[in-house]
Amino acid sequence: MSEAPARRYEPIAVSAESTVVAEYVPDAHAEATYQSEAALEQELIRLLQSQAYEYLPITSEAQLVTNLRVQLEALNATSFSDAEWTQFFTERIAGANDGIVEKTVRIQEDHVQLLKRDDGTVKNITLIDKQNIHNNRLQVINQYEIGEGEGGSARSNRYDVTVLVNGLPMVHIELKRRGVDIREAFNQIDRYQRDSFWAGSGLFEYVQLFVISNGTLTKYYSNTTRRQHLSEAAGKKKVRKTSNSFEFTSWWADAQNRPITELTAFAKTFFAKHALLNILTRYCVLTADHLLLVMRPYQIVATERIQQKIDISTNYKTLGTVGAGGYVWHTTGSGKTLTSFKAAQLASKLPSVDKVLFVVDRKDLDYQTMREYDRFEKGAANSNTSTAVLKRQLEDPAAKIIITTIQKLSTFIGANKGHAIYGGHVVIIFDECHRSQFGDMHTAITKAFKRYNLFGFTGTPIFAANSGTGGNPQLKTTEQAFGEKLHTYTIVDAITDKNVLPFRIDYVNTIKVGNVVDKQVSAIDTEKALLAPERISQIVAYTLEHFDQKTKRADHYTLGERRVRGFNALFATASIEAARVYYSHFQLQQDHLPPGRRLKVGLIYSYGANDAVEDGALEEEGFETGALSMDARSFLEDAIQDYNDLYGTSFDTSADRFQNYYKDLSLKLKQREIDLVIVVNMFLTGFDATTMNTLFVDKNLRAHGLIQAYSRTNRILNSVKTYGNIVSFRDLEEETNDAIALFGNKDARGVVLLKPYAEYYDDYAEKVTELLDSFPLGYPIVGEAAQKEFIKLFGAILRLQNILTSFDEFTGNAILTDRQGQDYRSVYLDLFAEYRKDKDADKEQINDDVVFEIELIKQVEINVDYILMLVQKYREERGDGDDKEIRAEITRAVDASPTLRNKKDLIEDFVDSLSADGEIDQEWRAFIAAKREAELATIIDEESLRPAAARAFVETAFRDGQIRTSGTAITKVLPPVSRFAPSGGHGEKKQRVIQKLGAFFERFFGLSSGDSE
Repeated sequence: MSEAPARRYEPIAVSAESTVVAEYVPDAHAEATYQSEAALEQELIRLLQSQAYEYLPITSEAQLVTNLRVQLEALNATSFSDAEWTQFFTERIAGANDGIVEKTVRIQEDHVQLLKRDDGTVKNITLIDKQNIHNNRLQVINQYEIGEGEGGSARSNRYDVTVLVNGLPMVHIELKRRGVDIREAFNQIDRYQRDSFWAGSGLFEYVQLFVISNGTLTKYYSNTTRRQHLSEAAGKKKVRKTSNSFEFTSWWADAQNRPITELTAFAKTFFAKHALLNILTRYCVLTADHLLLVMRPYQIVATERIQQKIDISTNYKTLGTVGAGGYVWHTTGSGKTLTSFKAAQLASKLPSVDKVLFVVDRKDLDYQTMREYDRFEKGAANSNTSTAVLKRQLEDPAAKIIITTIQKLSTFIGANKGHAIYGGHVVIIFDECHRSQFGDMHTAITKAFKRYNLFGFTGTPIFAANSGTGGNPQLKTTEQAFGEKLHTYTIVDAITDKNVLPFRIDYVNTIKVGNVVDKQVSAIDTEKALLAPERISQIVAYTLEHFDQKTKRADHYTLGERRVRGFNALFATASIEAARVYYSHFQLQQDHLPPGRRLKVGLIYSYGANDAVEDGALEEEGFETGALSMDARSFLEDAIQDYNDLYGTSFDTSADRFQNYYKDLSLKLKQREIDLVIVVNMFLTGFDATTMNTLFVDKNLRAHGLIQAYSRTNRILNSVKTYGNIVSFRDLEEETNDAIALFGNKDARGVVLLKPYAEYYDDYAEKVTELLDSFPLGYPIVGEAAQKEFIKLFGAILRLQNILTSFDEFTGNAILTDRQGQDYRSVYLDLFAEYRKDKDADKEQINDDVVFEIELIKQVEINVDYILMLVQKYREERGDGDDKEIRAEITRAVDASPTLRNKKDLIEDFVDSLSADGEIDQEWRAFIAAKREAELATIIDEESLRPAAARAFVETAFRDGQIRTSGTAITKVLPPVSRFAPSGGHGEKKQRVIQKLGAFFERFFGLSSGDSE
C-alpha cells in the first residue's frame, strides 16, 4: 500500500464538499510483497494522519476520558472545573443505565447537552457540531486494550483502529490480513460488543459506524446491524439465519457506482474528513424504533445532487422551469423512500424553501409512505385525508413536509385559483414518477405553481424505447417531464452490490392450448383460451406441488420475535375473471387436504384492472369497488368473508372497509402470516415485503411493468433468502430479456426526439389524402378488410394530429375540417361499438392488429357545455324557420363523442322542445329533471320497486358518481319476493334491476346541471 499522488479525483461538479467522489481511479501499480495485519494497520493510520487526523497513543480508559474532556473544552470554547466535568461525564455522557440505544440517540438527535455550572448557571455543551462540521476534531487510536475483568469485561480484548470525533469513539475499524475472509472481522466485532464494548464507562457504545477490511475488501455498516444481529442471536446455538447479519453490510463507491473496496482507496474517500463527518451528521437516520440506518453512496449522491439543484436554481433564478428539477433513477428495492425522505428533510431546512410536497400516486402508497416517513422521524411529515386538510397544511408555516396524493393536489389546484402558496418556493418530489404524472395533472401542477423545483424518483423510467403513443408528445419520457437525470443506480448495480437479490426465472409450459398465440385472435379471445379449466387446474396443481420448494418452507429463520418457516408469494393474473377462476381452483384442490397442509390463500382486486401492457405500464387499481360488476364484487365479497373466517376480522367491499382489508392484507404479507395472494395489478407496484420471495405469473408483462412486478420478490431479508423466484406460466423470456437490457443500461435514451415538423406534416397530408380518397364521407365502409384498413388509417391520423398540435406551425393548417373530423370520428366510434359488441362472442372476431385510439378521441371530447352552446346558437339563428345546418352540427357533435352517444335522443328531444326565449341552462336542467323522473318512474313501475328507496338509491349514485351494486342498499329497493317465485328468483330480479338502473345512471350521469363531464 503506497500513498497515492495528492490529485486523485474530482469532486462532484459544483461542490467541493460532495461526500461521494465523482470517480475514483485506482492505483496503476500493485504491491508485490506480503503484508501482515500489523503492517496493514500501520499503513491505514499513516494515511489517516496524512488527512489531518491526529494520532493518539492511548491505551487506557483514563487517558480516553482525559482526552474527551480536552476535546469538548476546545469544541465549546470553555473549560470545566473538576466537579463540573465529573457531573457532566457521569450524567450526560456515561450514565450508568445508558446503553447503545441511549448513546446513539444522544449523537443523532440530542447532541447538545446541558451543563450545570458551579455558579448555578446552565451552559449548552455540543458533543458534535452539525452546523459547521469542520469544527469537529478527528483523532485516531489503535490497539486499545480492555483487560479481562476490567470495568466488568468478560474477556480481554484489543481493538484494532478507532476514530474519535471530539474525543468520543464513533467509528471502529476491524482489520484482518489479506487472504483472510472479511467475515472474520465482522464476527470479531460481534465478540467485542458481547464481551467488552460496554465495559467501564461504556464509551465504545458511542460507535455509530463499523468498518471491516482485509485490505482487499472493505465494507461499512451501522451499529444497528450489529446490535440487531446480537439480540436476535442471543441464546441460540445457530446464529447465522437472522435478518441482520453480514448481508446488511454495504460497499462504499464512487458516484458512478463503482465499489471502492481496497483499503487505501476506501481510506482516501470514505475517511476524507468532510466525507466522514457528513455521513455521521447528515446521512445517518435514526428511526422511530431507534434503528440507525446509514445511507449508501448512491443514496447520498442523489440527495446531494437534489440539494445542489435547489441551490443553483435559487441563485440563478430558474425556479419554475424543467431546468430547476431532475429525476433520480434508482432501481426498485434500492431504498428510494429513505433517499426521498432525506432529500425532503434537508430541502425543508433550506432558508429559501417554504414547503416540501412529497407526492405519491395512490392512497395505499400514501399510507405506506406515511408509515415509512414516520418511522424515519416521528411527525416529520404531514399526511392528509382530504383536500381540505391539504389546504390547511399548505397554509400552515409549521407544516414543512407534506405527503399527499397527486389526485388530492390536483383537486386542490382546481378549487383554489390564485392561492398564495403558488408564489412560494415549493420543492415538489414525486415518488415513482410514472405515466400518471405525464398528463393533465402534471400540466396543472406546473401551471399553478410559479417558483418550484420538481424532482422525480423512479426505479423504471420511461425512455424513448418504452414510451406510449397517446398523451402530450413533449411529456413522453421521464426526462421530458422532470428534467435531466441526476443520478442512476440500475438493477445491475443493485444486484452486483447485493443490495437486492438476483432473479431466478422458471418458464413452465403447463399445457398446449392449441397454440393460441399463432392464430391471429384478439387478446380477449387468447385470454379466454388461456382460462381453459384443464390449463388452470394444471397450473394450480403445479403451484401447490412446488410451493414449499419455491418458498423454502423447510428453512427456519427469526422474524422479529417469531420463528417462521420459509417465505410467501404473489400470484399475478391477467384479469379479474382470471383471478376469480384461480381462487376457485385453489379452494377446490385444497378441499381434500388436511387443514395443516392447506395454503392460506387471499384474493384482492378492484376496478380498473385490465391487461393493458401496450406501453409496459401496469394499470393502477384504485379502491373503487363500487365500479366492479355485480358478479366480480360479490365474488370478492365471498373471498373477503373466507379471509374474515380465517383471521377473525370483519372486512367487506364497502369503501372504508375495503381499504382496511388492503392494509390488513399487506400487513399479513409483510409479517409472513399469509402464504399466497392472488392479484391482478394490486401489490405489483410500490409494495414492499421482505418476506416475499416468489411471484407466480400468468399474465403478459413487459418493460417497466415487468421489472416492477418481478422486483416484489428480491428484497434482502437474510441468508436463507438468496434470490427472487419468478415462476412464469407464459413465455415471457423475450420480454424479460428486453426489460433487463433496458433497465440495466445506464445510458438508455431519456428523450423521445421529435422529428422536424415538416416530416410529420407530410406524413399527415399523405394519410389524410388517402382517407378522403378511399373512404369518402357519406359512403358506407363495406367488408371487414376495408373497415380494418379505415381503423388503421384513421388511428394513424389521430396519432399524427396529436403530435402536430404541439407545433405552433400546425395552427390553421389542418387539412381535415372540424366537420370532417367529427364525421370521421363518428364512423370510427360506430365501428368501435360494433367490434366491442362481438368481442365476447365465441368466433375469433377481432385480430390483434385492430387497435382503437379511443384515448386520443377522448382528448378532444365534446361535453355538455359545448352542446348547450350550439343549442343557444341554434335558437338565436333559427329565427322563423329551422336552421337545419346547426341542427345537423349538434347531431354530429353528439355522434363524435364516446360519452354522449347514449344520450343522443335526450339532446335531440331537448332541441325540439326549446321555447322561443328563456335561459337555456335552466330549460336544460328542467328538461333533464323531468325526463329523469319519468324514466325512473317507468323502471319503478315495471319492476314494482319501492319508490322512496329507489329514488334515494339513485340520488346516492349521482352524488357518489357510481352505482353501488352490493351491500344492503340495493336490497332495500327490491320488492319482497319469494326466492322460489315461478317468475325467476330473487337473484335474477336483483340482476335485472341493477342492469336497468345502471343503464339509467349511465344515461343521465353528468347531465343534470349542465356541467361538463
